[in-house]
Amino acid sequence: MGTMQGVIPGAVRSERRHFQIRWSLVASVLSLFLLGLLLWLKPFWVIDRATQVRLTVAGVRGQDVYIDGYKIHYLVGGSGEPIVLVHGLGSRAADWVGLIPALVHSGRRVYALDLLGYGESDRPANAPYSIQEEAQIVEGFLKAENLQQVDLAGWSMGGWISMNVAADMPQNISRLILLDSAGLRFQPSFDPTLFTPTDLTQLHQLEHLLSPNAPVMPTFLARAFLVRAQPDAWVIRRSVDSMLTGRDLMDNRLGELKMPVLIVWGKQDMLTPLSLAYTMHAGVPNSQLEVFDGCGHLAPGLCASRIAPSMLQFLDRTPTPQESRQQHAALEW
Repeated sequence: MGTMQGVIPGAVRSERRHFQIRWSLVASVLSLFLLGLLLWLKPFWVIDRATQVRLTVAGVRGQDVYIDGYKIHYLVGGSGEPIVLVHGLGSRAADWVGLIPALVHSGRRVYALDLLGYGESDRPANAPYSIQEEAQIVEGFLKAENLQQVDLAGWSMGGWISMNVAADMPQNISRLILLDSAGLRFQPSFDPTLFTPTDLTQLHQLEHLLSPNAPVMPTFLARAFLVRAQPDAWVIRRSVDSMLTGRDLMDNRLGELKMPVLIVWGKQDMLTPLSLAYTMHAGVPNSQLEVFDGCGHLAPGLCASRIAPSMLQFLDRTPTPQESRQQHAALEW
Protein backbone atom coordinates (compact mmCIF):
# COMPACT_ATOMS: atom_id res chain seq x y z
CA MET A 1 0.00 0.00 0.00
CA GLY A 2 2.84 2.36 0.89
CA THR A 3 4.50 1.67 -2.45
CA MET A 4 1.30 2.43 -4.38
CA GLN A 5 0.85 5.70 -2.48
CA GLY A 6 4.37 6.73 -3.47
CA VAL A 7 3.85 5.85 -7.14
CA ILE A 8 0.60 7.83 -7.64
CA PRO A 9 1.93 11.24 -6.48
CA GLY A 10 5.05 10.62 -8.54
CA ALA A 11 2.96 9.92 -11.62
CA VAL A 12 0.88 13.03 -10.98
CA ARG A 13 4.01 15.18 -10.69
CA SER A 14 5.41 13.69 -13.90
CA GLU A 15 2.18 14.32 -15.76
CA ARG A 16 2.10 17.87 -14.43
CA ARG A 17 5.64 18.50 -15.68
CA HIS A 18 4.76 17.13 -19.11
CA PHE A 19 1.69 19.38 -19.19
CA GLN A 20 3.77 22.42 -18.25
CA ILE A 21 6.32 21.63 -20.97
CA ARG A 22 3.57 21.15 -23.57
CA TRP A 23 1.88 24.39 -22.51
CA SER A 24 5.19 26.28 -22.66
CA LEU A 25 5.75 25.02 -26.19
CA VAL A 26 2.22 25.99 -27.22
CA ALA A 27 2.63 29.44 -25.63
CA SER A 28 5.97 29.93 -27.42
CA VAL A 29 4.52 28.92 -30.78
CA LEU A 30 1.50 31.17 -30.20
CA SER A 31 3.74 34.10 -29.25
CA LEU A 32 5.88 33.63 -32.36
CA PHE A 33 2.75 33.44 -34.50
CA LEU A 34 1.33 36.64 -33.00
CA LEU A 35 4.68 38.41 -33.37
CA GLY A 36 4.91 37.25 -36.99
CA LEU A 37 1.36 38.43 -37.65
CA LEU A 38 2.12 41.81 -36.08
CA LEU A 39 5.31 42.09 -38.12
CA TRP A 40 3.33 41.27 -41.25
CA LEU A 41 0.54 43.76 -40.54
CA LYS A 42 2.57 46.60 -38.94
CA PRO A 43 6.26 45.97 -39.66
CA PHE A 44 7.44 49.50 -38.97
CA TRP A 45 5.59 49.64 -35.68
CA VAL A 46 7.62 46.59 -34.61
CA ILE A 47 10.86 48.08 -35.97
CA ASP A 48 10.21 51.39 -34.20
CA ARG A 49 9.51 49.61 -30.89
CA ALA A 50 12.71 47.56 -31.22
CA THR A 51 14.70 50.74 -31.96
CA GLN A 52 13.15 52.46 -28.95
CA VAL A 53 14.12 49.55 -26.71
CA ARG A 54 17.76 49.72 -27.88
CA LEU A 55 17.87 53.44 -27.22
CA THR A 56 16.18 53.14 -23.83
CA VAL A 57 18.61 50.43 -22.75
CA ALA A 58 21.44 52.81 -23.71
CA GLY A 59 19.91 55.49 -21.47
CA VAL A 60 18.72 57.67 -24.37
CA ARG A 61 15.46 59.62 -24.19
CA GLY A 62 13.54 61.99 -26.43
CA GLN A 63 13.09 65.71 -25.76
CA ASP A 64 11.87 68.82 -27.58
CA VAL A 65 13.31 72.30 -27.95
CA TYR A 66 11.93 75.32 -29.82
CA ILE A 67 14.21 76.99 -32.38
CA ASP A 68 12.98 80.00 -34.37
CA GLY A 69 9.47 79.07 -33.28
CA TYR A 70 9.69 75.48 -34.56
CA LYS A 71 9.56 72.38 -32.39
CA ILE A 72 12.71 70.34 -32.89
CA HIS A 73 12.74 66.84 -31.44
CA TYR A 74 16.02 65.27 -30.37
CA LEU A 75 17.46 62.26 -28.59
CA VAL A 76 19.88 62.71 -25.70
CA GLY A 77 21.75 60.36 -23.41
CA GLY A 78 25.03 59.68 -21.68
CA SER A 79 27.44 62.02 -19.95
CA GLY A 80 30.81 63.51 -20.74
CA GLU A 81 32.03 65.42 -23.80
CA PRO A 82 29.10 66.26 -26.10
CA ILE A 83 28.70 65.03 -29.65
CA VAL A 84 25.87 66.10 -31.95
CA LEU A 85 24.64 63.78 -34.73
CA VAL A 86 22.94 65.10 -37.87
CA HIS A 87 20.98 62.65 -40.04
CA GLY A 88 20.50 62.62 -43.79
CA LEU A 89 17.73 63.06 -46.35
CA GLY A 90 14.52 61.21 -45.51
CA SER A 91 16.03 59.99 -42.27
CA ARG A 92 15.64 60.78 -38.55
CA ALA A 93 17.61 60.87 -35.32
CA ALA A 94 16.71 57.27 -34.40
CA ASP A 95 18.50 55.99 -37.52
CA TRP A 96 21.77 56.56 -35.63
CA VAL A 97 20.78 53.68 -33.33
CA GLY A 98 23.67 51.54 -34.58
CA LEU A 99 26.25 54.05 -33.30
CA ILE A 100 24.55 55.84 -30.38
CA PRO A 101 25.04 53.07 -27.75
CA ALA A 102 28.78 52.82 -28.50
CA LEU A 103 29.16 56.59 -28.18
CA VAL A 104 27.20 56.66 -24.90
CA HIS A 105 29.15 53.75 -23.43
CA SER A 106 32.43 55.44 -24.38
CA GLY A 107 31.64 58.27 -21.98
CA ARG A 108 30.00 60.89 -24.17
CA ARG A 109 26.81 62.87 -24.02
CA VAL A 110 25.08 62.21 -27.31
CA TYR A 111 22.58 64.50 -29.01
CA ALA A 112 20.80 63.43 -32.21
CA LEU A 113 18.38 65.84 -33.88
CA ASP A 114 15.33 65.31 -36.02
CA LEU A 115 15.96 68.07 -38.55
CA LEU A 116 13.16 70.43 -39.50
CA GLY A 117 10.61 68.43 -41.52
CA TYR A 118 11.81 65.02 -40.32
CA GLY A 119 11.05 62.56 -37.54
CA GLU A 120 9.02 64.18 -34.76
CA SER A 121 10.06 67.76 -35.55
CA ASP A 122 7.71 70.35 -37.06
CA ARG A 123 6.97 70.38 -40.81
CA PRO A 124 6.09 73.99 -41.68
CA ALA A 125 4.37 74.20 -45.05
CA ASN A 126 6.29 77.29 -46.18
CA ALA A 127 9.84 76.14 -45.29
CA PRO A 128 12.38 75.61 -48.11
CA TYR A 129 14.16 72.76 -46.23
CA SER A 130 17.43 73.92 -47.74
CA ILE A 131 20.90 73.02 -46.50
CA GLN A 132 21.34 76.56 -45.18
CA GLU A 133 18.03 76.49 -43.30
CA GLU A 134 18.82 73.12 -41.71
CA ALA A 135 22.31 74.38 -40.80
CA GLN A 136 20.67 77.31 -39.03
CA ILE A 137 18.50 74.85 -37.11
CA VAL A 138 21.62 72.95 -35.96
CA GLU A 139 23.36 76.20 -35.03
CA GLY A 140 20.26 77.30 -33.11
CA PHE A 141 20.23 73.96 -31.33
CA LEU A 142 23.84 74.40 -30.17
CA LYS A 143 22.94 77.82 -28.77
CA ALA A 144 19.68 76.67 -27.19
CA GLU A 145 21.43 73.79 -25.40
CA ASN A 146 24.43 76.00 -24.51
CA LEU A 147 26.81 73.64 -26.31
CA GLN A 148 29.81 75.89 -26.66
CA GLN A 149 32.31 73.19 -27.62
CA VAL A 150 31.13 70.00 -29.33
CA ASP A 151 32.10 67.25 -31.70
CA LEU A 152 29.81 67.17 -34.73
CA ALA A 153 28.97 64.23 -37.00
CA GLY A 154 26.86 64.27 -40.16
CA TRP A 155 25.67 61.46 -42.40
CA SER A 156 24.92 62.05 -46.11
CA MET A 157 22.91 65.31 -46.33
CA GLY A 158 23.70 65.67 -42.63
CA GLY A 159 27.40 65.79 -43.51
CA TRP A 160 26.71 68.65 -45.92
CA ILE A 161 24.79 70.48 -43.19
CA SER A 162 27.54 69.77 -40.65
CA MET A 163 30.23 71.16 -42.95
CA ASN A 164 28.23 74.39 -43.20
CA VAL A 165 27.89 74.58 -39.43
CA ALA A 166 31.60 73.87 -38.87
CA ALA A 167 32.58 76.56 -41.39
CA ASP A 168 30.14 79.07 -39.88
CA MET A 169 30.95 78.32 -36.21
CA PRO A 170 34.52 76.93 -36.11
CA GLN A 171 34.96 78.17 -32.55
CA ASN A 172 32.24 75.75 -31.40
CA ILE A 173 33.30 72.58 -33.25
CA SER A 174 36.18 70.57 -31.76
CA ARG A 175 36.11 67.71 -34.25
CA LEU A 176 34.06 66.95 -37.35
CA ILE A 177 33.02 63.53 -38.65
CA LEU A 178 31.62 63.19 -42.18
CA LEU A 179 30.00 59.86 -43.07
CA ASP A 180 29.23 59.22 -46.76
CA SER A 181 28.67 62.94 -46.99
CA ALA A 182 27.02 64.96 -49.71
CA GLY A 183 27.97 68.59 -50.31
CA LEU A 184 30.37 68.59 -53.27
CA ARG A 185 29.49 69.07 -56.92
CA PHE A 186 29.21 65.87 -58.98
CA GLN A 187 27.04 64.47 -61.75
CA PRO A 188 24.54 61.99 -60.28
CA SER A 189 24.19 58.67 -62.08
CA PHE A 190 20.61 58.27 -60.85
CA ASP A 191 17.22 59.94 -61.14
CA PRO A 192 16.61 62.19 -58.08
CA THR A 193 12.92 61.21 -58.10
CA LEU A 194 14.06 57.85 -56.64
CA PHE A 195 14.32 59.61 -53.27
CA THR A 196 10.50 59.60 -53.18
CA PRO A 197 9.58 56.22 -54.71
CA THR A 198 5.95 55.59 -55.57
CA ASP A 199 6.10 51.92 -56.58
CA LEU A 200 8.07 48.76 -55.86
CA THR A 201 10.31 49.15 -58.91
CA GLN A 202 11.50 52.59 -57.86
CA LEU A 203 11.90 51.45 -54.26
CA HIS A 204 14.10 48.50 -55.24
CA GLN A 205 16.20 50.84 -57.41
CA LEU A 206 16.63 53.13 -54.40
CA GLU A 207 17.56 50.16 -52.22
CA HIS A 208 20.29 49.14 -54.66
CA LEU A 209 21.54 52.72 -54.80
CA LEU A 210 21.77 52.97 -51.01
CA SER A 211 23.17 49.54 -50.28
CA PRO A 212 24.10 47.48 -53.35
CA ASN A 213 25.13 44.42 -51.32
CA ALA A 214 22.03 44.21 -49.12
CA PRO A 215 19.22 41.72 -49.86
CA VAL A 216 16.05 43.05 -51.48
CA MET A 217 13.40 44.18 -49.02
CA PRO A 218 10.53 41.64 -48.69
CA THR A 219 7.43 42.72 -50.58
CA PHE A 220 5.22 43.12 -47.49
CA LEU A 221 7.86 45.38 -45.92
CA ALA A 222 8.40 47.32 -49.15
CA ARG A 223 4.67 48.03 -49.49
CA ALA A 224 4.53 49.20 -45.87
CA PHE A 225 7.51 51.48 -46.53
CA LEU A 226 5.78 53.11 -49.51
CA VAL A 227 2.65 53.79 -47.44
CA ARG A 228 4.70 55.17 -44.55
CA ALA A 229 6.83 57.42 -46.77
CA GLN A 230 4.17 59.12 -48.88
CA PRO A 231 2.81 61.71 -46.37
CA ASP A 232 6.24 63.31 -45.95
CA ALA A 233 7.51 62.91 -49.52
CA TRP A 234 6.88 66.60 -50.21
CA VAL A 235 9.53 67.56 -47.62
CA ILE A 236 12.12 65.36 -49.32
CA ARG A 237 11.22 66.72 -52.77
CA ARG A 238 11.62 70.28 -51.50
CA SER A 239 14.98 69.44 -49.91
CA VAL A 240 16.20 67.80 -53.13
CA ASP A 241 15.04 70.73 -55.26
CA SER A 242 16.97 73.10 -53.01
CA MET A 243 20.12 70.95 -53.11
CA LEU A 244 20.01 70.69 -56.90
CA THR A 245 20.35 74.48 -57.21
CA GLY A 246 23.96 74.05 -56.01
CA ARG A 247 23.94 77.30 -54.03
CA ASP A 248 25.02 75.67 -50.74
CA LEU A 249 27.81 73.47 -52.15
CA MET A 250 31.02 73.27 -50.11
CA ASP A 251 33.61 72.86 -52.90
CA ASN A 252 35.11 76.29 -52.28
CA ARG A 253 34.85 76.12 -48.48
CA LEU A 254 36.68 72.88 -47.65
CA GLY A 255 39.78 74.83 -46.68
CA GLU A 256 37.78 76.58 -43.94
CA LEU A 257 37.47 73.32 -42.02
CA LYS A 258 40.59 73.62 -39.87
CA MET A 259 39.49 71.33 -37.03
CA PRO A 260 40.40 67.60 -37.08
CA VAL A 261 38.07 65.90 -39.57
CA LEU A 262 37.36 62.19 -39.95
CA ILE A 263 35.92 61.18 -43.33
CA VAL A 264 34.14 57.80 -43.26
CA TRP A 265 32.97 56.13 -46.46
CA GLY A 266 31.44 52.90 -47.70
CA LYS A 267 33.58 51.69 -50.60
CA GLN A 268 30.52 50.54 -52.55
CA ASP A 269 28.59 53.80 -52.04
CA MET A 270 26.69 54.43 -55.28
CA LEU A 271 24.81 57.52 -54.06
CA THR A 272 27.76 59.69 -53.00
CA PRO A 273 30.64 57.93 -54.79
CA LEU A 274 34.02 57.28 -53.18
CA SER A 275 35.64 59.87 -55.46
CA LEU A 276 33.94 62.55 -53.34
CA ALA A 277 35.70 61.20 -50.24
CA TYR A 278 39.09 61.58 -51.89
CA THR A 279 38.23 65.12 -52.98
CA MET A 280 37.19 66.02 -49.43
CA HIS A 281 40.30 64.44 -47.99
CA ALA A 282 42.50 66.43 -50.37
CA GLY A 283 40.66 69.69 -49.69
CA VAL A 284 40.33 69.54 -45.89
CA PRO A 285 43.71 70.44 -44.31
CA ASN A 286 43.54 68.26 -41.20
CA SER A 287 41.57 65.21 -42.32
CA GLN A 288 41.89 61.45 -42.28
CA LEU A 289 39.96 59.05 -44.49
CA GLU A 290 38.59 55.63 -43.50
CA VAL A 291 37.07 53.47 -46.26
CA PHE A 292 35.04 50.37 -45.40
CA ASP A 293 34.88 47.64 -48.01
CA GLY A 294 31.57 45.83 -48.39
CA CYS A 295 29.59 48.88 -47.25
CA GLY A 296 27.42 51.28 -49.25
CA HIS A 297 25.78 54.60 -48.47
CA LEU A 298 24.10 53.11 -45.39
CA ALA A 299 27.48 52.22 -43.87
CA PRO A 300 26.83 54.10 -40.57
CA GLY A 301 23.82 51.84 -40.06
CA LEU A 302 24.63 48.50 -41.67
CA CYS A 303 28.38 48.64 -40.90
CA ALA A 304 28.09 50.40 -37.53
CA SER A 305 30.03 47.71 -35.63
CA ARG A 306 33.04 48.31 -37.89
CA ILE A 307 32.76 52.08 -38.01
CA ALA A 308 32.24 52.73 -34.29
CA PRO A 309 35.82 51.80 -33.24
CA SER A 310 37.30 54.18 -35.84
CA MET A 311 35.03 56.99 -34.67
CA LEU A 312 35.87 56.42 -31.02
CA GLN A 313 39.59 56.28 -31.73
CA PHE A 314 39.34 59.56 -33.62
CA LEU A 315 37.33 61.23 -30.86
CA ASP A 316 39.76 60.04 -28.17
CA ARG A 317 42.86 61.21 -30.00
CA THR A 318 44.58 64.30 -28.56
CA PRO A 319 45.28 66.92 -31.26
CA THR A 320 48.94 67.37 -32.14
CA PRO A 321 50.55 70.78 -31.43
CA GLN A 322 50.44 71.55 -35.17
CA GLU A 323 46.72 70.73 -35.35
CA SER A 324 46.03 72.92 -32.33
CA ARG A 325 47.96 75.81 -33.91
CA GLN A 326 46.07 75.42 -37.20
CA GLN A 327 42.69 75.49 -35.49
CA HIS A 328 43.70 78.42 -33.26
CA ALA A 329 44.92 80.35 -36.30
CA ALA A 330 41.64 79.67 -38.08
CA LEU A 331 39.66 80.99 -35.11
CA GLU A 332 41.77 84.16 -34.96
CA TRP A 333 41.30 84.68 -38.69
